[in-house]
Amino acid sequence: MPKSEIEHSTSEIRKIAIVGPESTGKSTMSIYLAEYYHTVWVPEYARGYCEKLTDTPTWQDEINMFHGQIALEKELLPKANGILICDTTFITVKIWSDEIFGKAPQEVLDELPNHHYDLYLLLNIDLPWQDDPLRDFPHMREHFMNVWYKELNALNANYVVISGTGQDRYDSAVVAIDNFLVGSV
Repeated sequence: MPKSEIEHSTSEIRKIAIVGPESTGKSTMSIYLAEYYHTVWVPEYARGYCEKLTDTPTWQDEINMFHGQIALEKELLPKANGILICDTTFITVKIWSDEIFGKAPQEVLDELPNHHYDLYLLLNIDLPWQDDPLRDFPHMREHFMNVWYKELNALNANYVVISGTGQDRYDSAVVAIDNFLVGSV
């Protein structure tokens, strides 16, 4: 397929970002939605990256995770079947950098308004905390939920908060995506 046809076909793919604070079920939700919609999902690049680190992530690690997330999304986009499910986005690099370093890398800030997602599903903190060696802030879930609201509003993002547990949570996500897809036709 010529490059122009590939670019045209991928430009019609709707990108759905699954975001939220730690331990809100983003990866599990992404897998579920990809299976439900018979498409692919973009894993969280930072998870695999951080699993290989032997020390706390540095400023350069944050920049590497930013580039890695974008590259992974770009690689998987042509494989999507109408929609691409993204298990988080590089907004997390901004959020973590702001929290840990007091500011975010300029290249992340520059790219944020240019890297569009059609719909964000913001997963609520109403699930119980699950311990994980890569999770750091069980006592700050409400804080990070407010940060997510702030970041999405700053981008004027189209988002829906997904709450509930078990199948109800998944069903709410499907309804949100279906409503978006019907409204965007």
